Amino acid sequence: MARNFRYYGKKRGHRRTGSRLFGRVGEVIFFATLTLLGCAGILIGIFWLVVPEWQIHHGFVEHSCTVIEKRVAEVQGEKGLLYRPEIKIDYEVQGVTYSPYTYDIHHTPLGIKADAQAVIDRFVDRQKYPCWYDPTEPGNAVLVRGYQWWIWGVLLIPASFAAIGVGGLVYRIVNWGKSAERRSATVRTGPAQELFDLPSGHDPKYPYVPDCSDIKSSPGTRLAYRLPLTHSPAWTLFGLLAAAITWNGAVLFFVVMAIQKLIEGQPTWLLMLFLIPFLVVGVALAAVFVRHLSETAGIGPTLVEVSAHPLLPAGQYRLFLSQSGNLNMKLLSISLVCEEEAVFRQGTNARTEVREVFHQPLLTSEHFEIRPGAPHETECDLSIPEEAMHSFRAHHNQVQWKILVRGSIAKSHDFARSFPVVVRPCPPPQSKTRAKS
Repeated sequence: MARNFRYYGKKRGHRRTGSRLFGRVGEVIFFATLTLLGCAGILIGIFWLVVPEWQIHHGFVEHSCTVIEKRVAEVQGEKGLLYRPEIKIDYEVQGVTYSPYTYDIHHTPLGIKADAQAVIDRFVDRQKYPCWYDPTEPGNAVLVRGYQWWIWGVLLIPASFAAIGVGGLVYRIVNWGKSAERRSATVRTGPAQELFDLPSGHDPKYPYVPDCSDIKSSPGTRLAYRLPLTHSPAWTLFGLLAAAITWNGAVLFFVVMAIQKLIEGQPTWLLMLFLIPFLVVGVALAAVFVRHLSETAGIGPTLVEVSAHPLLPAGQYRLFLSQSGNLNMKLLSISLVCEEEAVFRQGTNARTEVREVFHQPLLTSEHFEIRPGAPHETECDLSIPEEAMHSFRAHHNQVQWKILVRGSIAKSHDFARSFPVVVRPCPPPQSKTRAKS
């Protein structure tokens, strides 16, 4: 059963580092928290600052009022006294007279008393001025309206948190399965190409054989090259995290709105009942993300290294496997697999069919435990069949070779991780080459 993950790693070359998975998960949680706080701050800022100003321009009713009193109110701020202009107005709506103290919708305090005094000096007692009131709450009125620039400055703070969080998540997810050597090689050579993309500089002798420079850019610790993961579990985590943040952020906006109405004494019971299933879905999304995160962290990274690359038919190689985590393994197997993929078009639709054409077990280990800080490490022989079809990729067909690692964990979910390899055609025999020459 996967319970936790190791906090420290082993020495690699001349470097001794902590647990890579622990660091990656910690970074994901940190950037996800920044993203969630930033999105929540933006939503709350929009709800409390932007929406009221929008309502004044699109929902408030213009009316006429009489100024009956004005004053400068003192407000205690964090850095001393602030001063707020307050003007008492008198107006009548449907036979009811209202006399609130007001000025703008945010009751914005000023740092200098003279500025607040200058504001109220613009209004003369017993004179009539235009005002705007809320038709749903006539006692709420303002003497001025407009959009204030400082609101957008306030929103920049949570927006920066969200930008840093999203950028960090994207960087961490994109580089989840890459070693330091592969990241440095990417920086030197530019954006990495997909393993089975045909680069502009591919070998003209084999135009449809996939390039393998991505594998060669990642040296191994035990053998020559470390193989990359075909599908990193980080992408699943990223998708779940994005769904949870987006869903719960949207629901949070309406929850804040419902709470505000409840505080104001105007509860919207229909909205509260409507939000219950959405809250349940949000909690379920968060729970699924946490469960997948704990499972991924508990299983730990799977590292596969090969003694040479690319591979050749009839070639003999060595394979190294390192499986980390805190696991009670029922079964751990390594296999060499070849799959053929074909794309068929039926009218405007495309159908992809994948068929396994070769499967060769390489190693099987049963009933053992993996402890934190002590990964399970093993080596085995890898033989490519003499008649093996080489790796191939065209627009509608491809032949893919891969190393498949499957694990069965006691009282937990099984897992499977695949690592692509490239099998190149055998070079022509030297004798035939010389004869032709």
